[in-house]
Amino acid sequence: MSENINYAKGFRLKTWLKLKPFIKPYFLRLAALITCMVITAVIDVILPVFLSYAVDNFITPKTTDGILPFALLYFAAISLSSVLVVIFTRLSMVIEMGLGRDLKRACFVHLQDLSLSYYNRTPVGYILARVMSDTGRISALIAWSLEDVFWSIAYVFSAFVSMFIVNPTLALIVLAVVPPIAAVTFFFQSRILSANREIRRINSKITGAYNEGITGAKTSKTLVIEDRMTKEFGDITTEMYKANFRSARLSAFFIPIVTFLSSVAVGLVLGKGGYQVMGMAMPLGTLSLFISYSLALLDPIRQTARVFSEIISTQVNIERVFALLEQPCLISDTPEVINRYGTAFEPKKENWEPVKGHITFDHVWFKYPDGEDYVLEDFCLDVPEGTTVAIVGETGAGKSTLVNLACRFFEPTRGRVLIDGTDYRERSQLWLHSALGYVLQTPHLFSGSIYENIRYGRPDATDEEIERAAALVSADTVASKLENGYNTDVGEGGDRLSTGEKQLISFARAVLADPPIFVLDEATSSIDTETEQLIQKAITHILKGRTSFIIAHRLSTVRLADIILVVDNGKIIERGSHKELMALNGSYAELYRAMEIKESIGGTNAKRPPS
Repeated sequence: MSENINYAKGFRLKTWLKLKPFIKPYFLRLAALITCMVITAVIDVILPVFLSYAVDNFITPKTTDGILPFALLYFAAISLSSVLVVIFTRLSMVIEMGLGRDLKRACFVHLQDLSLSYYNRTPVGYILARVMSDTGRISALIAWSLEDVFWSIAYVFSAFVSMFIVNPTLALIVLAVVPPIAAVTFFFQSRILSANREIRRINSKITGAYNEGITGAKTSKTLVIEDRMTKEFGDITTEMYKANFRSARLSAFFIPIVTFLSSVAVGLVLGKGGYQVMGMAMPLGTLSLFISYSLALLDPIRQTARVFSEIISTQVNIERVFALLEQPCLISDTPEVINRYGTAFEPKKENWEPVKGHITFDHVWFKYPDGEDYVLEDFCLDVPEGTTVAIVGETGAGKSTLVNLACRFFEPTRGRVLIDGTDYRERSQLWLHSALGYVLQTPHLFSGSIYENIRYGRPDATDEEIERAAALVSADTVASKLENGYNTDVGEGGDRLSTGEKQLISFARAVLADPPIFVLDEATSSIDTETEQLIQKAITHILKGRTSFIIAHRLSTVRLADIILVVDNGKIIERGSHKELMALNGSYAELYRAMEIKESIGGTNAKRPPS
C-alpha cells in the first residue's frame, strides 16, 4: 500500500492539533509538569547567583562570615530542585503510558470498524508500525521532550533577565548569538523533516518484510527462495541505511553549528569581562556569573534544537497514525441505527429483532470500491428461511461477492439486501454478524486451548456444550490425539495443528454459536476425503432449517443445495436446482462433470451422486 504523504511539507500546527482530544484528559498533569519545569529552570538560573555571591563575599575577601545561612539557603534550593525532578519524572511516566495506551486503543477500535476491503489492500506491517511504533514515539515526545522546551525557554528568559540586571553590555554580547542560531534552525528544519519521514516510511516496509518473512517461513523454505527473500530484505535495509545516513549527516552539521555559535558567546564574554575585571570595573563574581550563564546556555539551546528536530520528525508519526484513524469506514451504521441498536462495543441487544434468515437481493447493483465495472447488475434473488444456496464457478470467478453482500462485508452500490423483509442498513452490523456462522477456506485459530477457541463461538458455553459441538463435526478426534485433550494449546494461529484439524475446530466453533445463517466458504477443501465423509452427515444436520450459503468445489457439498448459482467473471450466468441445471446442459453441467473427473482421479471413495 502506498503512503499518500508529501515528504516535502514543513511544520504544520494543524497536524499537531489533531492530538488535542487525546491530550485533553492529561491537561492538568501537563500543566503541573510544565509548572515544575519552569520553577526548576528559575532555580537553575539562581544557582550561579549563589556562586557569584560566594566569590565576592567569601572567596575574594577570604572570610566565612555569614556562610551558614548562605549554605542553608543553597541547600534548600538544591532540595527543592530535586523534589521537582522527582515529581516531573512521575508525571511524565504517567502521561507517556496513558497517552500511548489511548492512542493504541483508538487505533485498535477503529481497525475493528474498518471493512474487509481495507485489510485486503493493507499490509500487516503497515498497520503494526502505526499502532505500536508511531503511537509510542508520539507519547514519548509529549511526555518528555516538549517539557524540555518549556524548561529551556524559562531558563534562557530568566538568565537574560538576570544578565541584563547585572551587566547589560555583556548580556547583549550573549544575546547576539540567538538570531544566527534561529536562522540555522529554520534552514535545517524542512530537510530534517523530509529525511525522517523517509526513514519512517522505510521502517514500515521493514516491519512488513519481517512479518512476511516469519509467517511465510515454511513457504520460503519449500520454494527454496531464501536467497531471494534475503536479497529483497537486504535492499530494504540498505535503503534504510542510506536514509539514516542522510538524516545523520544533517544532524552532524546542525548540532555542531549551534554549539559553535554558543561557544563564540563564551569567548566574547571572557574577553570583554576579563578586561573589565582587570580594570576594576566589574567584580570577579559577576564575571563568574556570566561565564556560568554562557556555558549553561549551551544546554538549553542544544536542547531546544534537539527537541525541535524531534518535533519535526514526530509530525510524520502523527500523520501516519491519523491516516489510520481517519481512514473512512466504507460500511457504518447510521446514527439512528446506533441509537436504537448500539455499537459493536456497546450493543443494545434488548432491541434486537430475532433473525429468521429470509434473505432477499432486491435489484442489487454492485461494484467494488476500487473497481469501475459492475460485477452485479440488477440482481434479484429470494432466499427463503432455511434455504441452502450453493455458489460454484472456476477459481477467481467471483464466488465470494454474493456472500460478502449477504453478510454485509460490502454493501450494494444500488438496490437493497433485505433480512427478514427489512433493509439490513436499518439494523446494526453486529445484529447481523451475531447471526452468522462463518467457516473460512483458510481457518484461523487464536492462541490458546481448543476449549478457548471453540468457546469464541459462545463465550458462556460450558465445557460439556463445547465437547458436544466438537463431536457433532468430528472435531473431538482432534482433541483425542493431543496430549492434554481440549486443554491443549494450539499455538499461534493454530500452528500446532494441520489445516484440516484447524478446519474441524472452526466448524465446531460455528456450530456452538447456533446461528440462523451459515456460510461455508469452501470449508471442506482443506479436509481429506475420509474426514469429509465423517462430517458430511453432520453438515446436513447443521444446515437443516438454517439459511446457508455454500461456496464449494466438491460434489458432495454442491448436491446439498436448494439453489445453485453458477458464477463466471463475477456474473451469475445460471441458477436453479442440481437437476434443473444438469438438464440445461450448460456451464454448470460442464463444471459438474469436470469435478466428477477430478474427484475420480483424486481417488475419492465417496459415492458420486447421479447426474
